Amino acid sequence: MCFYRFQLLVLVLITVPSLAPAQQAVQAGDQITESQTKAKSASPVVAENWRVLDDLKSGLEVQPPVVLQTDDHHSDFLRQLVRVQWRENDPIDLWVVRPKITGKVPVVLYLYDYSAGSDRFHDNGWGQRVTSGGFAAVGFVSALSDYRFRFRPLKQWFVSEMTESLGSSVHDVQLILNYLAGRGDLDMNRVGMFGMGSGATIAILAAHADPRIRTLDLLDPWGDWPDWLRETPGVSGTERAKYLTPEFLKSVAPLDPVTYLPSLKTRSLRLQQTLSDPVTPKSAKERIAAALPDRNELVQYTNAENLLEAWKTTGLSGWIKQQMRSQTSKPSAAERRLDLNAVR
Repeated sequence: MCFYRFQLLVLVLITVPSLAPAQQAVQAGDQITESQTKAKSASPVVAENWRVLDDLKSGLEVQPPVVLQTDDHHSDFLRQLVRVQWRENDPIDLWVVRPKITGKVPVVLYLYDYSAGSDRFHDNGWGQRVTSGGFAAVGFVSALSDYRFRFRPLKQWFVSEMTESLGSSVHDVQLILNYLAGRGDLDMNRVGMFGMGSGATIAILAAHADPRIRTLDLLDPWGDWPDWLRETPGVSGTERAKYLTPEFLKSVAPLDPVTYLPSLKTRSLRLQQTLSDPVTPKSAKERIAAALPDRNELVQYTNAENLLEAWKTTGLSGWIKQQMRSQTSKPSAAERRLDLNAVR
C-alpha cells in the first residue's frame, strides 16, 4: 500500500505532538471487548450490507458504549475516550471533546484519510482548536485503518477491501450520530463533518444516508472509481489489474461519491481540492467537481502550500463553524424521526 507524500506533508504541518491515552484505559477496554466477543460467539453470523448506505440492521448489533477515560484537566474543554461497538472484533474509539460551557453545543465529526492515525484526537492543541467558539468535536478512524486494521491479513488494506472500508465506515457514522443523540449534551440540529482524502469520500456517502449531517467540509475526496483506480499512484502496478476487473468495479459502483454529490441535502457544503495532489487523478478531480450542485461550493488550491496559507487565516475548522453558527432553524421531519429512533 502507498502512503502519499502530499497527505504526509499536510498531516505533518497541521499535526502537533500528542499525549498517549492512559494504558490502563486501553487494557480495560480490551477486557470489555473480549467479554463482549465471547458473549456473542454463539450468535448466528449475519452479513453486513455494505452497498446499502442506510442499512443499519444487517449484521450490526449495538453494544452499550463504555467510557474508558475522562480528561478534565483543561480549563477550556473536557475530553472523553468512549468505546462503541456493533461488530465482532471491531471496537471503535471515539474521542469526544466538548467546551466547558453549559447547555447543548453543536458538534463536528472529524474523519481524516485512512493513512492517518488517532494521535491528534488526544492532543491538547487539537482539542483547544476544535472546541474554540463553543463547538464539540468527535474524532475517530475509518474501517481498515490504524488499530482497526490489526486483526486483518497483511495482504488486505483499505483499497483491496474498498466495499467494506467505505460501506462499514458509512454505517459507523450513522451509529455514532445515534450515540451522540443519546448523550443529551449535543445540539443534534447542528451537526457538521470534516473529511479528508478517503475520509471525505465517506463523509459524502454518510451525508447522503443521514440528513442530520447539515454541514460538510471536504478536502481532496477520492471518487470516480474507474478513473481513480486506473490512474492513482496510490495503487501499485502489481495490484492494479484486479481493481479494474468488472467484478471489483461493480462492487464499488454503489459507493461512488460522484453519484451522490448532486443530490445532497446539506445546508452548507465546501469542496476543497489541491490541484497538485497526485492521489486523485486530474480526470477524477474534474468529475467530482462537476458533480457539485453549485460551482460556488468549490475551492481549489494550486499546491499544499497554498492550502496551508488559506488555513492560517481561518484554521482547519473556521469555515465549518461559521456555517453552523447560522443554522438555527428547526429540524426537518426526517431529522426528528432519526433523533427519536436514536434514543429509543
